[in-house]
Amino acid sequence: MTSEEALLRDKILQLKQQRRAIIIAHNYQRDEVQEIADFTGDSLELSRTAATVNCDVIVFAGVNFMAESASILSPDKTVLLTEIDAGCPMADMIHVASPRQERKSFPGFKNPPPYVYPAEFTLKAIKAQYPGVPVVSYVNTTAAVKAESYICCTSANVVKVIESLPDETVISIPDKNLSLWAQKHTKKKVIAWDGYCNIHERVTPEDVRKAREEHPKALVMAHPECRLEVLETADHVTSTSGMLQFAKESAEQEFIVGTEIGLLYRLRKENPDKTFYPLRKDMVCPDMKRTTLQSIYRALNENNYLIKVPEEIRVPAKKALDRMLAIP
Repeated sequence: MTSEEALLRDKILQLKQQRRAIIIAHNYQRDEVQEIADFTGDSLELSRTAATVNCDVIVFAGVNFMAESASILSPDKTVLLTEIDAGCPMADMIHVASPRQERKSFPGFKNPPPYVYPAEFTLKAIKAQYPGVPVVSYVNTTAAVKAESYICCTSANVVKVIESLPDETVISIPDKNLSLWAQKHTKKKVIAWDGYCNIHERVTPEDVRKAREEHPKALVMAHPECRLEVLETADHVTSTSGMLQFAKESAEQEFIVGTEIGLLYRLRKENPDKTFYPLRKDMVCPDMKRTTLQSIYRALNENNYLIKVPEEIRVPAKKALDRMLAIP
């Protein structure tokens, strides 16, 4: 760490104390951002943790839908997103109605996202096509989409959520790969939205084969946002938190990590005696990497970027999250 970085770090810690703030960082953030965070983890895990902490300000080093989740669960706290242009292409692949109309409630978002389905491909349209079928919304969605859904899910509990519903058919949004993984593990009919994570989608079975050749003693861990044909070749399929737990509890010493490379920081930090290899070295999310220490300092010093979900969206969105959290 340079002297400038050390000085900036000291300023952040001072401001954090003055403002009664906490810093939470997703597992895909830069190493130095994770290092200064009070908590690191999955997006919903972080928002739930922040809701239990006695603080006034939540600084979220992540992407926009994550900060929205924090606002949903902590409406009385100030939620700051470290970089306003840090979005999620997959979350931007589904909208309740017109993308432009949906963004009016959030003036902080400067432009319509680049990954938008045509207007006819909206959540309201698919609900009209399948009346009465419950919508299971991945937490990697906007607050408005959650509000229009019946229940939420995570990459770790999607099958459990679907199985908890009495309906024999569900609509699963927006990740087609997560939906196909769920369909493989349930007898219910899963209607999948055609969205995807552009980082996980690029992985192929050939990548897994090459990684195994290079590291024959390593187990392959893959995130369920990867293609189904990739997941079927992995040794263990789980969320980022699941990978952390699996690597810690496993007797194996080497692992190939099939998710965004930011997770390698925590894996190596928490398992210094084990070795971790990226499944592909280009599994880098540019949106997650937007946040720097300077971003965190600016958020605390200038009080931006403020994320506040309107009550008419927050309340139904929280109901969808609460239904998920109520599942044993």
